[in-house]
Amino acid sequence: MTTLRPLLRHIVMAALFATASPAMAQWPAKSVHIVVPFGPGSTPDIVARVVAEGLTMKYPDSTFVVENKPGASGNLGTEIVARAAPDGATLGVSIGGPLAINTLLFSKLPYDPRKDIAPITQLVTQPSALAVNPSLGVNTVAELVALLKANPGKYNFASIGNGSVSHLCVEAFEIKTGARLTHVPYPASPQAVTAVIRNDAQLSCLPAISTTPHDAAGTVKILAVTTPKRMPYLPKVPTLKEAGLDVEADAWNGLIAPGGTPPALIAQINKDVVEIIKQPSARERLATQLMEVVGGTPEEFRALIDGEIARWAPVIKAAKIKVN
Repeated sequence: MTTLRPLLRHIVMAALFATASPAMAQWPAKSVHIVVPFGPGSTPDIVARVVAEGLTMKYPDSTFVVENKPGASGNLGTEIVARAAPDGATLGVSIGGPLAINTLLFSKLPYDPRKDIAPITQLVTQPSALAVNPSLGVNTVAELVALLKANPGKYNFASIGNGSVSHLCVEAFEIKTGARLTHVPYPASPQAVTAVIRNDAQLSCLPAISTTPHDAAGTVKILAVTTPKRMPYLPKVPTLKEAGLDVEADAWNGLIAPGGTPPALIAQINKDVVEIIKQPSARERLATQLMEVVGGTPEEFRALIDGEIARWAPVIKAAKIKVN
């Protein structure tokens, strides 16, 4: 028996290694689906296609398919990822709404973002811009605040939906300044920007890429960005913090996997995807959308999600916002 024990131990260890190895060997699977919980042309869709194309070049024997599954404020597509097998064959590109904010807005979600979703990496950061109709005659955030406080309830702000970051950003602005505005939601950024251009709404806080072309054309005026520091793509535009307002709103995107995906597999996907998005070609392509590449660890991404919940919970409570 004494002589058999080392042999038995070796057999057991070999068996354990054999059961652990296939998880790594499966990445990438022959076909990998990257689910986007929003429609074609949306920011997550653009980012997902950059990732998919990079993975296709790295692994030409596998197929990487971007699937758009919009609906229920991003919950539908995110649930598909949450319910998939944790084997690397289904990934997702999602945002703060379905991963964090919706836990505060919906009385019940069809998935638990902490248990059913495994964060892989924050992919990009995309700041929002506070923009106004030029007819307001204001050139700074301070001038805007003075005008709004002198005319409570007179002006409208456009967002891309109840509970969206574009909505919460202005709600936070109102809380910090004491201004009162009327919220008018629109289906997407183009309609919201058009409302500001037409003066149906007088201001908005939308992803910067939505408003910069119109700022250049003079049909809207960008007063500030919502990042902690100035954007490299809009270096002359001040931040809201520079105006004395502690308001941040980041329309970030991140890569997720089903909960229960083995840590070794998460680490491999993280390594591959971070390498891809940090390539100069990917950076340049994402920069056209005013997105900055991040590419951090799963732990950093989880901390970001938790931070978003902590940031927006008091705003949602104060504004009494509920979707259902």
